[in-house]
Amino acid sequence: MEKRGIGLRLEVLYEMFIMATKIISADSRTRSSISIFIVVGLCCFFYILGAWQRSGFGKGDSIAVEMTKSGADCSIISNLNFETHHGGEPVTTDDSESKPKVFKPCRSKYIDYTPCQHQKRAMTFPRENMVYRERHCPAENEKLHCLIPAPEGYVTPFPWPKSRDYVPYANAPYKSLTVEKAVQNWIQYEGNVFRFPGGGTQFPQGADAYINQLASVIPIDNGTVRTALDTGCGVASWGAYLLKKNVIAMSFAPRDNHEAQVQFALERGVPAVIGVLGTIKLPYPSRAFDMAHCSRCLIPWGANDGIYMMEVDRVLRPGGYWVLSGPPINWRNNYKAWLRPKEELQEEQRKIEDIARLLCWEKKYEQGEIAIWQKRVNAGACSGRQDDARTTFCKAEETDDTWYKNMEPCISPYPDVNSPEEVSGGELQPFPKRLYAVPPRVASGSIPGVSVETYLEDNKLWKKHLNAYKKINKIIDSGRYRNIMDMNAGLGGFAAALESPKLWVMNVVPTIAEKSTLGAVYERGLIGIYHDWCEAFSTYPRTYDLIHAHGVFSLYKDKCDAEDILLEMDRILRPEGAVIFRDEVDVLIKVKKIVGGMRWDTKLVDHEDGPLVSEKILVAVKQYWVVSAENSTSSQ
Repeated sequence: MEKRGIGLRLEVLYEMFIMATKIISADSRTRSSISIFIVVGLCCFFYILGAWQRSGFGKGDSIAVEMTKSGADCSIISNLNFETHHGGEPVTTDDSESKPKVFKPCRSKYIDYTPCQHQKRAMTFPRENMVYRERHCPAENEKLHCLIPAPEGYVTPFPWPKSRDYVPYANAPYKSLTVEKAVQNWIQYEGNVFRFPGGGTQFPQGADAYINQLASVIPIDNGTVRTALDTGCGVASWGAYLLKKNVIAMSFAPRDNHEAQVQFALERGVPAVIGVLGTIKLPYPSRAFDMAHCSRCLIPWGANDGIYMMEVDRVLRPGGYWVLSGPPINWRNNYKAWLRPKEELQEEQRKIEDIARLLCWEKKYEQGEIAIWQKRVNAGACSGRQDDARTTFCKAEETDDTWYKNMEPCISPYPDVNSPEEVSGGELQPFPKRLYAVPPRVASGSIPGVSVETYLEDNKLWKKHLNAYKKINKIIDSGRYRNIMDMNAGLGGFAAALESPKLWVMNVVPTIAEKSTLGAVYERGLIGIYHDWCEAFSTYPRTYDLIHAHGVFSLYKDKCDAEDILLEMDRILRPEGAVIFRDEVDVLIKVKKIVGGMRWDTKLVDHEDGPLVSEKILVAVKQYWVVSAENSTSSQ
């Protein structure tokens, strides 16, 4: 009799389950989050009952059997479509028949809108020292509260490595570089695609030959050099071809008259941000890069008391290399071709050589138009500069404090060492061994609250989290997502667990994060950037395939409007791109409500440890829609 009663109660629960499912499926835009919890709760209830039922009594027992067959996956509602419509033609829909949206599309003129590098606003700032090309974000009353549309005909980029060489014309329909850089093999227009032959201003014969020349001096091939910085990167062909050597470059260039150069880089699947070496520190930690590079990047290295070379020195790892290619190197043989007075070029190179000596860099190579310097491994070989009246050292505690902080004409001090041979700041293992080796910043206790033990536990945790994500989205590491962003990267555990030649991760460490961990992220052979999510990111629209947001909305709960952060995520996410939120359930309910009006499809999923854990996962896919010729929208 008791078992029969349980069976009847299960029948009632079953009816509730069906009703809740109907409520959810009836209207994807207005379904109640309460109904979702009914489904998830009942699902897990049945899973628990599966341990009890053995007798087969009643209809309810058979329901429990069916539910428990799915095991731990009972909390996953897997009807999201993570696939792409690559190459598909957009189908125009009648707006009068579509459901009303909370957030309307922006006007078509905003297709490539970059809020903090907006051309009209930039022109109101001084041109001296490139101030006008730095970040200048809109005031609160100037922010757009609409969805940035994709251009008509937009398609998903080609998979890597084809994307390195080809970009669909519709995705970035700008031909100016094909004319301006025609003889330098930057980019060519062929039919409905742009082709990137791998050339550059300083390597018109191809990046491979150029990189091989550098590799004759710099240990690029054995994992010693893993992270690189490309200043004034153009379309980032140097960084694109370095990936063959398992070297990952952070490339940057301003949004200027070379229209869409960073956009092209990201469409190719190459890491890049909009940026400039002007008056503000670069948004990277000290001792981040194994190599820095300038190929005719037009930065006046000898100007302003050497402040630009000092900034490179700050972000260059002890023992790292700086490559300068182009004017004024070897000016004696090239001044006529460059159409510049030889006296001017001579003075320019003299200043560069003088600053390099002050920084205690050793010149390793000069041939043709290429010169290479190496930063010393510690301060032991630099005692002579103490007597130079120009030597001013920055405060050690400020070397990683970069967000909107002015560059200063001072030298970043080396961390102390115990022997003449010791690498200041700690020696790194060759990549890929360094990916899971303990970062020197962690081993030395330089990051308060992060010990070796917590670092190792963090790695285990993110491997576990990634396995859970793969159950939700089985193609997460298949190559479908090339450009990935982690909005709150911590120690880089998510990126390390995902590491693959098929993808790369931009590890963002929020400026308000409790722990400054970006230096440790770089010591793992990963790349990243400091950023404040109350402002727009320094990239073009539609440049990331997958965004991971762990604890972001809890972190910014009382700092800025969640709506602004979500609209920015929508701006930088490609159509049919995916988002994984991991946060407290009450936070995710609010997020889910907002994105319900942003043309995103979402599902809430339990934590991998079960429904009793308050942290949940919200997965989302951005719908495919584009602007049409009539300034309405199209979808498919």
